[in-house]
Amino acid sequence: MINFVVQQKNKKMKKLFTLILLTGILSVSTIQAQQLLKPFESISHKKTTYITLKDGTEISGTVKSLDRKKGLIEEVKMKDADGKKKIVAVKDIKHAYFPQSGWDQLSKGLDFASDATQWDSGLYDAERLKDGYAYFETCEVMVKKKKMTLLMQLLNPHASERVKLYHDPFSKETMGVGVAGVKLAGGIDKSYYASKDGAVAFKFEKKNYKEGFKKFIGDCKAVATKYSEAKWNEFVEAVFLYNGDDCGK
Repeated sequence: MINFVVQQKNKKMKKLFTLILLTGILSVSTIQAQQLLKPFESISHKKTTYITLKDGTEISGTVKSLDRKKGLIEEVKMKDADGKKKIVAVKDIKHAYFPQSGWDQLSKGLDFASDATQWDSGLYDAERLKDGYAYFETCEVMVKKKKMTLLMQLLNPHASERVKLYHDPFSKETMGVGVAGVKLAGGIDKSYYASKDGAVAFKFEKKNYKEGFKKFIGDCKAVATKYSEAKWNEFVEAVFLYNGDDCGK
């Protein structure tokens, strides 16, 4: 009888902890309006991946593996809807929606659902984004002094009319937010790959932010006025403003 009571109490405590954890995640997501989507961490091998090739061909299926070199995706190994094995080279991909797994999917879906302004771009599949998919597209990127075509995760598909921010797979993070040892919200990346008006993306870093701010988004009066101190933790907000009506071409 005593063991049964203890077990019931433990179950209640687990449910309470889960509720507190989810409430914490929702609270963090809610106060971080106009934020970037979470970087891609792990992929679901059960949910459907959607790939559009440069020639317009659409492929759907389950990913078996993402072949990488130095952290960058080189090709996608998958089974299509008919169960046939396919190897898709990055150079042939226009864009792709990869399903994230586990907590990656939950946190990303909550991020997207927490801010209604993120739903109305019309340029991307909002339903897939809300379902926890990561959006990747091929773009030209300057890696040191070499221009390369890479498959990059776009972190602001919901507001990227002029400035696009891509995840830097080698970026370090500032300190994040956690409760009871569980990480609820990631820190701020110390670098992104950034592109403005379709130009080649380049590495935009925290250590060079004050100078980079003036050259990259300081040409908009609304941004230059509101974010005149050029603080790195306000960079994402500044980009959202830059992509708004006040800083249109």
